[in-house]
Amino acid sequence: MYAGDFAGALALIDAAISEEPDSIEALYMRAVCQRYLKDADAALADLQQLKTLAPEFGRAYQEEGHLHREAGALERALQAYRRACQFNPALIASWKAQAAILSSLGRSAEAEQAMAQAKRLEALPKDLVAVTHLLSEGKLMKAEQLCRAYMQKNPRDTEGMRLLAEIGNRFGVLEDADFLLATAVELDPENIQLRLDFIQVLRKRQKFAAALEQARTLYDRDPANPLFQSHLAIESMQTGAYDRALELFESILEKLPSDAATLTSRGHALKTLGEQEKAVASYKAATAARADHGDAWYALANLKTYSFSDDELAAMRTQEAGSDLAFQDRIYLCFALGKAYEDRGEYENAFRYYERGNDLKRVQTRYTSEQMEDELAAQAGICTADLFTAQLGKGCPAPDPIFIVGLPRAGSTLIEQILASHSQVDGTLELPNILALSHRLRGRKRVSDKSRYPQILHELDAGQLRSLGEDYIENTRIHRQGAPFFTDKMPNNFRHIGLIKLILPNAKIIDARRGAMACCFSGFKQLFAEGQEFTYGLDEIGRYYKGYVDLMDHWDGVLPGQILRVHHEEVVEDLETQVRRILDFCGLPFEQACIDFHKTKRAVRTASSEQVRQPIYKDGVEQWRHFEPWLDPLKAALGPDLVNT
Repeated sequence: MYAGDFAGALALIDAAISEEPDSIEALYMRAVCQRYLKDADAALADLQQLKTLAPEFGRAYQEEGHLHREAGALERALQAYRRACQFNPALIASWKAQAAILSSLGRSAEAEQAMAQAKRLEALPKDLVAVTHLLSEGKLMKAEQLCRAYMQKNPRDTEGMRLLAEIGNRFGVLEDADFLLATAVELDPENIQLRLDFIQVLRKRQKFAAALEQARTLYDRDPANPLFQSHLAIESMQTGAYDRALELFESILEKLPSDAATLTSRGHALKTLGEQEKAVASYKAATAARADHGDAWYALANLKTYSFSDDELAAMRTQEAGSDLAFQDRIYLCFALGKAYEDRGEYENAFRYYERGNDLKRVQTRYTSEQMEDELAAQAGICTADLFTAQLGKGCPAPDPIFIVGLPRAGSTLIEQILASHSQVDGTLELPNILALSHRLRGRKRVSDKSRYPQILHELDAGQLRSLGEDYIENTRIHRQGAPFFTDKMPNNFRHIGLIKLILPNAKIIDARRGAMACCFSGFKQLFAEGQEFTYGLDEIGRYYKGYVDLMDHWDGVLPGQILRVHHEEVVEDLETQVRRILDFCGLPFEQACIDFHKTKRAVRTASSEQVRQPIYKDGVEQWRHFEPWLDPLKAALGPDLVNT
């Protein structure tokens, strides 16, 4: 191929593809050869297959851009090149092609920006460009190896630090990413990209005050810059300053009234504040501005209370059927269409869209049931009764936290809203602190090394356990408003109950449980903002639920009486009894406000935000039965005992 013998290369590639039909590299090379051989239709067909297999493979979009450009379809080419750079910002040819097209269209300012990106890449060390390519194609281990080798020779290179931080971010080692970016920003305080990356990592760590400070630094250097305004608005939301966020969104929209992303973000802020009608109006303005903006369509569906009109349903179907739709927009639209058809009682159509959305989403994840089952088995095998006999009671004695654990869509937001309605309890968020601590305890030397957690729990002394508990109390203080107790409703914390009880022996733990079929199917039809990758397949979520039940049985055995199980169906059936039971377990006096939880005014950020602002309703308990004809894989994964719970 590099020698120019494209016909000869094509014959060899065809033979390779016959052996491995889903080879990403082979399909890409065949498309390149077909373009040079002037067979555009065949090249586009291969690229379509390639994008289905690897929807974020930047070089596929670059090749598509070349084909459209050669055909004279400049707008389509420009869109393809932009997507190429979105997924792989190291594609110099795509930046230069954008610059040329934009210049020919008379859009000189945009052309200069694209060319500046190309020149920036050309000035970078080749190793760092290669690291960016590897990162963009998900080859994290190779990217880490090459980046570390480069940093050993160039320890103060801030772009190398930024890339290594991004590798840590992808691996979930946020503490390392935080440290690297803080150091890089100190070395190069004028570097805008460093601060933008730093904001993202700080937000993921829920260090909202620090993220706000970084966003304010960018804003202060150019208060009229819409990008900086947007980041300050988003970080203001995270710290509860919704009025300030809305002011900033309005300022952006004065300059860019049809910016779909800002209209959608404004809708999210209004939704969180309970301003549903205004949120709907903002989301609808976003879809009017950009009919293929899947985020806004899904935001309407995710309100759980919005009904799509016939025209809106037709518009979503048209967009989802289009071949040029961006991959993430297609995922959003599939989940939105699933909800729209479910609301209409067209359950087979609804399931097909939910299934398609999950299939697409699963392509983006690295989750495997086998790896998760190994993790859960390690918790049960290592966190034994002997561990708690030796270590329990040594941690921080603070009784402040109330952990609500389980699976998403199991009723945890309802329990949190009940507790947050009590005068002595602050409702917070799904806090990442315990998950981050579990990463720290792995004792790795490199971000990709295997962990030694939870074995290390046997080795920590009383001082270390107490210090870890005190750190948790201190680091979560930013989310509190002064009440003596607070909730942490990160559902995945059920995997770390042993750790929690060792560092915070007086913490309360509530297991929010819902019937297996209802819980799993509700998770399957929910598109989560991030994480919860086990929900994107019926087999995957069924196996995860089964593992969760088994591990909770283990915790009950080694920590008897330490966990309160609250069944969602029982809360729905007899609210007052369950409220009194929850309050008794937490050592709290009864307050009527906990019964009238739907009247409590507070920001709620989860998928159940609108539902917990209404009284208890029973309609959702058996909704899964409408879909039963298509749920055999879920039943098989759960097994007959759990199917009937």
